Amino acid sequence: MTQDKDLDELVKAEEQIIEIAKGFGLDPFPVFFELVTSYKMYEDAAYGLPARFNHWTRGKAFYRMKTQYDYGLSKIYEVIFNTNPAVAYLMEQNDLLQNKVVIAHVMGHSDFFKNNAYFQSTSRRMIEKVGIHADRIRKYEFDHGVQEVERFLDAVLSIEEHIDPNAFSRKQPDKKEEPAKPGAGPYDDLWDLEKRESLFEEEDEAYFHKPRKFPPESEKDVLRFLAEHAPDLEEWQRDIIMIVREEMLYFLPQMQTKVLNEGFASFWHARIMREMDLGNDEATQFAQMHAGVLAPSRTHLNPYHLGYKILEDIERRWDNPTEEERERLGRKPGQGRAKIFEVRELENDVSLLRNYLTKELIQDLDLYIYKKEGDEWVIVEKDWQKVRDSIVASMTNFGYPYLVIEDADYRRNSELYLKHRFEGQELDLIYGEKTLQYVYQLWGRPVHLETVYDERRILLSYDGDKNQRINLDKERG
Repeated sequence: MTQDKDLDELVKAEEQIIEIAKGFGLDPFPVFFELVTSYKMYEDAAYGLPARFNHWTRGKAFYRMKTQYDYGLSKIYEVIFNTNPAVAYLMEQNDLLQNKVVIAHVMGHSDFFKNNAYFQSTSRRMIEKVGIHADRIRKYEFDHGVQEVERFLDAVLSIEEHIDPNAFSRKQPDKKEEPAKPGAGPYDDLWDLEKRESLFEEEDEAYFHKPRKFPPESEKDVLRFLAEHAPDLEEWQRDIIMIVREEMLYFLPQMQTKVLNEGFASFWHARIMREMDLGNDEATQFAQMHAGVLAPSRTHLNPYHLGYKILEDIERRWDNPTEEERERLGRKPGQGRAKIFEVRELENDVSLLRNYLTKELIQDLDLYIYKKEGDEWVIVEKDWQKVRDSIVASMTNFGYPYLVIEDADYRRNSELYLKHRFEGQELDLIYGEKTLQYVYQLWGRPVHLETVYDERRILLSYDGDKNQRINLDKERG
């Protein structure tokens, strides 16, 4: 897109697409589009946000994605950031029709960011914030050395996913004053001093003889706990942990809604483009592009395809309810679009699949469970409920192991005991042992992780010198 006439036409198309989108009822943030090179597109896609702090893992992701693009193996058409106003990239190497589709797709994403419940607590000024974070980390590199800071970041980023999805909604309970006793005078508490001292002595005795646990309840927000309670960290290290945590909280809703978000954007780009005055060649090119984006994969779920098909099915069922649905549920015809917007507002991927991935859809999409037996992959389950539940389980906690801090004073020695809330997906023990070495670097004391492997309870431990595996069922049985 180097010719001025193409840019003029793209600007006109943008205005038309926005008008069509709003006519459909979409309510996006204002969007600033930037025309960027493929290098810029892939760089910011790898970093997640422009001007984010440097780390070798981001560079690795960039070169992997950019190489796949250069060799024609994959392509990113667009990048949009969840901000207000939203910022979206159009790639210079895209042709005019491709960038029109991207603009239509972005309208769906921006509406989703603005209206989905899971995004309501995210910062809409995160681009500015990550720039400030990057400046702080550069200062730490100057003060403590680049290698020291990167070594610490290696440890923090190894567990960056282990934050609490409910962190935004957690509130401290309100303190309530005790109501005054009837007939109580201002000096009554002095006359009861002897009684109160006796009570305190009983409480102290009970406290010191009762086994204490810290934290009192299992703690899912591992990053926050380490930042607040790791014994030997310096302030700059605690700050880095909280920087990583804050940025992960920003990305959390996108991890929770990948299928629904991409499906919603694809659903609306298809309808918007059908309203555009496309010539025959453009219509054919769009059909090919749309089919490519939504093409199902033989080896993994394409979130664009799955989300799009679920939303199409919702629209069809709510536009044309059966007699039984009309009588039992009071569902009226022609409610498809309203239902789509309701789903967009309230659901995440897990609830979307639980509530709307039906038996008929699973059969139509030919979804099944398979595993490797010997040298071959074989289908092991086609029961629709088991298939649905398996897909849901794979998305619980964004596909990452659900870990909690169980005890930060294990064996009364300030050792850290983590527990894997096992839900059928085993840990890679070698990966887990390497991660424990990073956790030890942060905690500064021996660390342990309880999990289930091969139907046995296993304890992985690292004491700063060597890793160890213990069969808990055998030891305690």
